[in-house]
Amino acid sequence: MSPTLADCLRDAARRTPDRILIRGEGRTVSCAELLQQATALAHALVGRMPAGSVVSFMVPNWPEAAVIYLGATLAGMVANPILPSLRDHELSYLLSDCDSRAVFVPDRFAGHDYVAMLERVSAQLASPPEVVVVRGDPGSHTALPELLDESAAGTLPTLHPHATRMILYTSGTTGRPKGVLHSHDSIHALITQLGTHWRIEPGDTFLVPSPVAHIGGSIYAFECPLLLGTQAVLMPRWDADAAVALMLEHRCTHMAGATPFLDGILAAAERAGTRLPDLKVFICGGASVPPSLIRRAAGYFDKAAVSRVYGSTEVPVTTVGSLDDADRAADTDGRPGIADVVLVDGEIRARGPQMLTGYLHAEDNRESFDDAGYFRTGDLGRWTQDGYLVVTGRRKDVIIRNGENISPTEIEDLLITHPQVAEIAVVGVPDGRTGERACAVIVPEGHAHPDVGTLREFLTGRGVATFKAPEQVVLVEQLPRNDAGKVLKHRIRAALTEEA
Repeated sequence: MSPTLADCLRDAARRTPDRILIRGEGRTVSCAELLQQATALAHALVGRMPAGSVVSFMVPNWPEAAVIYLGATLAGMVANPILPSLRDHELSYLLSDCDSRAVFVPDRFAGHDYVAMLERVSAQLASPPEVVVVRGDPGSHTALPELLDESAAGTLPTLHPHATRMILYTSGTTGRPKGVLHSHDSIHALITQLGTHWRIEPGDTFLVPSPVAHIGGSIYAFECPLLLGTQAVLMPRWDADAAVALMLEHRCTHMAGATPFLDGILAAAERAGTRLPDLKVFICGGASVPPSLIRRAAGYFDKAAVSRVYGSTEVPVTTVGSLDDADRAADTDGRPGIADVVLVDGEIRARGPQMLTGYLHAEDNRESFDDAGYFRTGDLGRWTQDGYLVVTGRRKDVIIRNGENISPTEIEDLLITHPQVAEIAVVGVPDGRTGERACAVIVPEGHAHPDVGTLREFLTGRGVATFKAPEQVVLVEQLPRNDAGKVLKHRIRAALTEEA
């Protein structure tokens, strides 16, 4: 039976009380400090709500987020990280859907008034959660320091490794967001896998710019420091130049993030004239990753392995990449680690000890798992001859033009190497004549104006079938992305369809 995260925190505080777990905004949090603060918060929570209640926090990548996460864990509650970028509509749905009993927010962040938003949202809820303000003026609400200073008595509950302890909501790229449930066991299996495959050693340091409200940010910030002996350097706002400075200052060995993070770090490192000599591993996933970017980064960060990986909130780190083969790292999404992965009619299906225990609502499970217990990802893929997985796109993203299937990912990976293209997303748009047409939505490089003819000539020059070339080009200043850097193709597709 695997230990719970609470067991790991207590053990770390006993063995290495002064070891720094987290750095952020000039603050540090040691093992002993985290245990003391999280225990104080856990007692306050137990005095307010039954064990198993949902505790939400809509907090940037601040050290306080770890206190809330571990406090909820010690109290036997279910931690519910929420993206700070969400607003009234989304927040109202999430708090109501999981029946959250407390929500932690800053008073203000990035110019937004969270206290005012919670007052508006709470007025709409039949059973609103208690609002706790992490920093700033709490107004009529509770301040986090007040909870930490409470002299609550009593004992904390005994935790079970298989019990649900976290609920994360899917990004909601289609339909309503769904609550994904994880247990101590599932996350422990995930972290053990990372320690096996990603060259992580005690004393290593992760830079964590990915939001802690995503599975990636949360595990690097909260889990790895306790389970693998690492340290987390938190960034509440993404700035590539600042990230490089932090990586140099703290000698960061690991970073993981979506394509924009790797692209930004590479450009910033080149500007700073550094090759980040302490960087051992950069893991890139969460969005379409151009093979050319992996090769450029691996060539520049000559001491680091740079690799694509594949996973989801439901089955995190389904593949572990390829840290020992640069070509496989760029051209494939790696081999499975502890997950069992199969392809059924081209769809990637996965099951393993790191997978979700289920969705919050039972009805969401029915279409999400097959009869053998595999999670149906909705992603399409193929195997290489030597057993590496290549993700070719989303089932819903496949463009069917005149009866021919076109993989947007394949075309994107080629066109991103065009000198006039800085960023690209290829989507299908309804067409009365062909069924669908392929539209390339492009952020141009500089003042370039790539057009249909330019792209077609480029693709055919590389031996690509003519029918795969985009029939429409739309130039934009930026692509819509979520906080993890994933391109929101459903928004692009909806806008283009409405115009059509």
